[in-house]
Amino acid sequence: MKQLSIIIVSWNVKDLLRQCLQSIAENKGNIDLEVWVVDNDSQDQTVEMIKQEFPWINLIANNKNLGFAKANNLAINKANGQYLLLLNPDTKIFPDTLEKSLAFIESHPECGALGCKVLYPNGTIQPSIRRFPNWLVIFLILIKIPKIFPNLKIFKRYLAEDFDYNKTQTAEQIMGAFMLIPRSVFNKVGILDERFFNWFEEVDFCRRIWQAKYKIYYFAEAQIIHYGGQSFSQEKLLKNQWIFFSSAIKYFLKNLIK
Repeated sequence: MKQLSIIIVSWNVKDLLRQCLQSIAENKGNIDLEVWVVDNDSQDQTVEMIKQEFPWINLIANNKNLGFAKANNLAINKANGQYLLLLNPDTKIFPDTLEKSLAFIESHPECGALGCKVLYPNGTIQPSIRRFPNWLVIFLILIKIPKIFPNLKIFKRYLAEDFDYNKTQTAEQIMGAFMLIPRSVFNKVGILDERFFNWFEEVDFCRRIWQAKYKIYYFAEAQIIHYGGQSFSQEKLLKNQWIFFSSAIKYFLKNLIK
């Protein structure tokens, strides 16, 4: 068994994915790891680039876009790591990111998932922690109320604007761009819920981790650069809004309406 399996789901972000894979190759240190890339039918020569430039990558090339959850699950079910890192293709890791993260999670057996400090390309902190949403918060987002009244208390609480990103601590939910998870957690709580095409799959998974009596940690001493939403920004606005809305409905039907 490998110590770490890194799983990356990619869709039409060839150049950013190349940069991500290069950062892994340069900064893996002595970690015994494998990397899985699941390509969701990219039309930008992503598959060809991986085969030519990164022949050591385990590649799963889908013939259609399966979404984030289902694509991740394809690799989760094949991966051979004691720990699995779900990593976005539009990220770059630093020389000590993997080693520090693994050291922390190995010393905290109660940790069901680990997030790290996420930076914008200019080096400033990118908010990556949120509290679990209630139906009112999501409804207000859907009708664009926060754009008119950005300082609403209920919205600021959901966005965890009081969170100290320079302090390692527990968090309700972490950003799906970097989620380090022990294999044993998947064995207990299951894989990602494939009813979510995109959005809310990581929220649902974090909720299930807490329900299984694990803790979720934000680890301030490890960091990545995240370019943010590069794949999904290619979708049309109305389609994005519909996917967000349908995922929100599925989340609340599953978790909040019993």
